[in-house]
Amino acid sequence: MSDVTTIYMNTPPIARTITTAVFLCSVGVYTHMLNIEPFVFNVARLLKWPPDIYLLVTSFLITWPQLSVLFDTYFVYTYLSQLENNSSKFPKKEDMLWYLIFVASVIIPLNGLLTSGYLLLDAMLIALCYTATQDQRGMKAHFYVVSVPAQLMPYCLLLTYLLFSGVDRMMVGLTGLIAAHLHDFLTRIYPEFGNGPNLIPTPGFLSWIMRTPGTRNTVYGSATVPPADKGSRSGPLPNSWRAKGPGRRLG
Repeated sequence: MSDVTTIYMNTPPIARTITTAVFLCSVGVYTHMLNIEPFVFNVARLLKWPPDIYLLVTSFLITWPQLSVLFDTYFVYTYLSQLENNSSKFPKKEDMLWYLIFVASVIIPLNGLLTSGYLLLDAMLIALCYTATQDQRGMKAHFYVVSVPAQLMPYCLLLTYLLFSGVDRMMVGLTGLIAAHLHDFLTRIYPEFGNGPNLIPTPGFLSWIMRTPGTRNTVYGSATVPPADKGSRSGPLPNSWRAKGPGRRLG
């Protein structure tokens, strides 16, 4: 059991947290342990007073029933892990968080205006897939039992939505594609080809939040690890020695 816990805790933290939430919420709803109402997106509930603000998060946490619980959860973890670990677009955790916030802020109004979708995880999954595969152009990806060019994966997912669930689900997925493409345009295409700045830089408050102290496991329990000081010196000497000031040559 400890080995399983160790493997689980060594997975990327953002991917681990979101995937766990998606799986547990979906299983809870479809086993009737949880009420589905807090997870169903409805724009009227956001416009009333007081608004159901929690829908901005919870409407992205439910898959479709049956095998979708497994497949959608797997895809969410796969693409989040790729972006968190391997994408040059998100060198810091706060960049990844800002991407998720921006994409969700585009998906929500688009669905409120254009679709009747009530489970928005499909849109987020398409957005994650699109962004993750931009760094994999020229490579092959496995879509169930066939191999396709990696950059075609989001369109393959959209096709399965259309074939197995209908136009409405595909339209929800398209809003995720629009959101991801908009993010790519504002952060990469325009700066590279338009010689302009990144139009949606990561806000400073997210960086401040991510600089909170962490923890380190020791044989005696957990110890607090303070944020690294950018002005601190590095080298082979222990911190306690370096704190005493500059050395003096003897003789």
